[in-house]
Amino acid sequence: MKRRDFNAALLAGTWAAAGAAGAEPQPTLSLVFVGDVMLADGPGRVLRRGGNPFAPTAALLAGADLRIANLECVVARGGRADDKPWTFRADPRVLALLRRHVDAVSLANNHSGDFGREAFAEMLGALKAHGLPYFGGGHDLAEAHRPLIVERRGLRLALLGYDEYFPRYFEAGHDHPGVAWSEDEQVVFDIRRARTTADLVIPFMHWGEEGRPTANERQRALARLMIDAGADAVVGTHPHIVQDVEFHRGKPIVYSLGNFVFDGFDKPENNTGWVLRLEIGREGVRSLRRAVVRMDREGTPHPVEDFAELMPAR
Repeated sequence: MKRRDFNAALLAGTWAAAGAAGAEPQPTLSLVFVGDVMLADGPGRVLRRGGNPFAPTAALLAGADLRIANLECVVARGGRADDKPWTFRADPRVLALLRRHVDAVSLANNHSGDFGREAFAEMLGALKAHGLPYFGGGHDLAEAHRPLIVERRGLRLALLGYDEYFPRYFEAGHDHPGVAWSEDEQVVFDIRRARTTADLVIPFMHWGEEGRPTANERQRALARLMIDAGADAVVGTHPHIVQDVEFHRGKPIVYSLGNFVFDGFDKPENNTGWVLRLEIGREGVRSLRRAVVRMDREGTPHPVEDFAELMPAR
């Protein structure tokens, strides 16, 4: 082989190697969402006697890059119970255990304000002290609507949380703490703003009707609006029952995960929940799977079905 031909072949090989390197797989982030986590009452009694309500499902949560839950109680020692049928307050000592199993919590729900703004502010401080990030609530309106930005594996994920279930009076204000309330115009604005700084945006909603097995029209309209605004997926809680799954423009909407750690229900459907696992890349959700859990009388979830794919075949 002539030297000129040899050099050309060598250069072509270098280009091919560079092309192969450029074809490396794009980064993938694994997320796990669980539904309502209430650490007072039955689960609180389990914790006080040294038990761990997360232990039976720890393997389902393990291995994910980010584990996200709806924290359906206030975690504080102070405050006074609101005048409502059910109020939930857990001791701050539960946070060390919660931090072992969960990486971020949404505060956007109708029980965050059960013991008033003082207890809610105490919870915010306790979450920060334990290194447990939160979203969907804050010391004021701006913080409540600020996305939690998580950077993992070369991807930036924005998490937003909104409450749509009354009482609304615990909404955050310009000068007082509370939760992020779901107003369509504000939700669209938040999603679009989050997209300017994040690769992916997922709203975690607290919405729908308790005990209803399918989403209502309000949920469906808002979910599609959020996808149209730039959300890559929408996940929901609150009905205390699993609801249906829908795809809009190829992006998943999981209307309700049901309960996860929660007691006080007699019906099987209220004691059944989903652990949702998503694999996401820069282009959006690549895989969507769910595992089924069932709560015992004390609100501890136990696996009953392993992960099964929910995404339609492409």
